[in-house]
Amino acid sequence: MSNGKAAVKLPVKNDLGFFEIRMESIGGLGANVAGKILTETGILGMGLNGAGFASYGSEKKGTPVKAFVRLCEAGQQVRVNSPIEEPHVLAIFHEALARTVPVTAGAVPGKTTVILNTRKTPAQARDFLKLEGGKVGTVDAMEIAMATGSRVNMVMMGAIAKAASFFEWKAIEDAVQEAFGRKYKALMKGNLEALKRGHDEVSFEEFPADGKFPATPFRREVPKLGYENAPIGGTIYTVGNMRFKDLSTSRTGMIPSFIVDKCTRCGECDLTCPDYCFVWERGKDPKTGKDGMVLLGIDYQYCKGCLRCTHICKFGALVPVKEAEQDMEKIIVKHKFLK
Repeated sequence: MSNGKAAVKLPVKNDLGFFEIRMESIGGLGANVAGKILTETGILGMGLNGAGFASYGSEKKGTPVKAFVRLCEAGQQVRVNSPIEEPHVLAIFHEALARTVPVTAGAVPGKTTVILNTRKTPAQARDFLKLEGGKVGTVDAMEIAMATGSRVNMVMMGAIAKAASFFEWKAIEDAVQEAFGRKYKALMKGNLEALKRGHDEVSFEEFPADGKFPATPFRREVPKLGYENAPIGGTIYTVGNMRFKDLSTSRTGMIPSFIVDKCTRCGECDLTCPDYCFVWERGKDPKTGKDGMVLLGIDYQYCKGCLRCTHICKFGALVPVKEAEQDMEKIIVKHKFLK
């Protein structure tokens, strides 16, 4: 559809005449809404034609979400509704997704600009994502969102707009105002500030396809079990098993910090934790010298940042802090059966 305005010219297009954006995210970070706003910006605010849609499973916080934006110039009809395989802009809303989801599949050097929400530099992000090459952008969207009282999607939209280069800023602001202005009027200042900071603070660097990492072609994800290999009677061999779960994608910037000197080993944190993140080991209490169970710390692989433990702890041994990615490798405690 189009609003009939004189449309801008797209800087680049694929063989079908589209400029395409793919967002890799999780439920709760707002990628679905970001896709709708960018689509409406192009269509209603700039006279382009296009379509926007999302793909997700269970509608709950922490589950993988993909959002797609497909835009073309006025006069061209949109007859394609398939997922975007080789995007011009690929925005990854949470870096932990890269450990479990093939988020970079279809990223093509010379075509795709990859944007990652991270504290890493573009060079570090390229190595972390194992990208063949191409343009890589990084922005600390979580920190900006927390500082402005907004959401990660606002920051990422600003970064996407800079990477795409053709979005009209007034049109984006109008689309954000239309989406949130009436219902969340008090949040508009923070949303617009986060949008602008995402645009201004994203950092880009170009990398050649130098053979450091192989290409990652797009492939459709298929179920691991089917009619040929599913267990008889639908038996679930690892029912309730959390061993391979990674709940870090559910966190929204805050984690509990364990202060060992203040801990009394009362165990109330363990009772209130919904995901059994606390790691205990039999040994001597460093304060009393008595034998018993000693709390070693938190296994952040399973911590989703609900902060219930910080509210239940009466002794100040668990306090909420901003998640500092560079420190996570030092403080992660792994269960023995994972070693």
